Amino acid sequence: MTNRIFLIVLDSFGIGEMPDAAEFGDKGANTLRSCFNTGKLDVPNMAKMGLFNIDGVSFGKSEKSPEGAYLRISELSKGKDTTTGHWEIAGLVSEKAFPTFPDGFPPEVIGEFEKRTGRKVLCNRPYSGTKVIADYGEEHIKSGDLIVYTSADSVFQIAAHEKTVPVEELYKYCEIAREILKGDYAVGRVIARPFEGEYPFSRTPRRHDFSLEPPNDTFLDIIRKNGSDTIGIGKIYDIFAGKGISVCDRRIGNETDMEITSDYQKQDFKGICFTNLVDFDMIYGHRRNAEGYANALNVFDKWLGEFKAKMRPEDVLILTADHGCDPCHSGTDHTREYIPVLIYGDKIKPVNLGTRAGFCDIAATILGLLGINGNIAGKSFADEIRS
Repeated sequence: MTNRIFLIVLDSFGIGEMPDAAEFGDKGANTLRSCFNTGKLDVPNMAKMGLFNIDGVSFGKSEKSPEGAYLRISELSKGKDTTTGHWEIAGLVSEKAFPTFPDGFPPEVIGEFEKRTGRKVLCNRPYSGTKVIADYGEEHIKSGDLIVYTSADSVFQIAAHEKTVPVEELYKYCEIAREILKGDYAVGRVIARPFEGEYPFSRTPRRHDFSLEPPNDTFLDIIRKNGSDTIGIGKIYDIFAGKGISVCDRRIGNETDMEITSDYQKQDFKGICFTNLVDFDMIYGHRRNAEGYANALNVFDKWLGEFKAKMRPEDVLILTADHGCDPCHSGTDHTREYIPVLIYGDKIKPVNLGTRAGFCDIAATILGLLGINGNIAGKSFADEIRS
């Protein structure tokens, strides 16, 4: 049996529109294709694992003899956001989409928030995260009012200048919002968005997400109850509100989190190391920077080659995504796309598993590879990839 699994989510790395993409306004979206079309994409390690052999990928050079198992998976949950995608990867399908607020949050929510924080609210409508601090940052500094905004995702975001509202105080305001946003208002995430400097302002790395706790057990809970380790790197702790996580490092940023993952590779543990690489989504996808996205993939791929070379004989590496964020699609929101799954290890058979339905199959497969029984959504393909 496998002792250690490294599950790495390339946040937003979709590989083409799902059949129901038009219902989400995402017809024609393809994050991988947009990166490829820049002419800058150079990912030989992922290519060797079968990236360009996956069903529906009609560009790039396919590998004659892929060194891993590969497939694409469609999402069963009703959404295209980070929380929904990660929860489904972990074995929890969301039958009902998290609520969104295209007209801003209602008076009863904002009124209660202002009452409990003692601060007024600015904006309160969907907005780009960088544009909202450009448009409201100076007014916020003068008044001390909090910038509250949302997006097409189920999020309540609070932006504040670090010299006007210290970060720990901003986090407390987010906790207040998280307490208020329940029932019909239960957004997937409340997000602290601190910024600094003078106009034009810049966001700091001290962002922090306050997610809903998963309503049922995920593969993390099952693995932990089995006595194995569940290591969360980057946004993972926040996405699951800490549920099922035994050890975590919440620092955010691709290069930082790749380095942390490499550090855990050197350690002895039994179970799963679950990493989220958020920069693909946060810095390049949402900001519609296709060349930047491609270059970030190149940096990851170079690190990937080094990581693969240091894997132990029983280790398994799984690369995937949680949704799309096509940098060449209209708007600035996530896109409803298939996700890739690339699986590598000495004990993994190179095989094309085609197209499957349900990110949750990843969770079931991980439990199967670890030899752990658990009642969870999804169908395991562990037996199909064991050499």
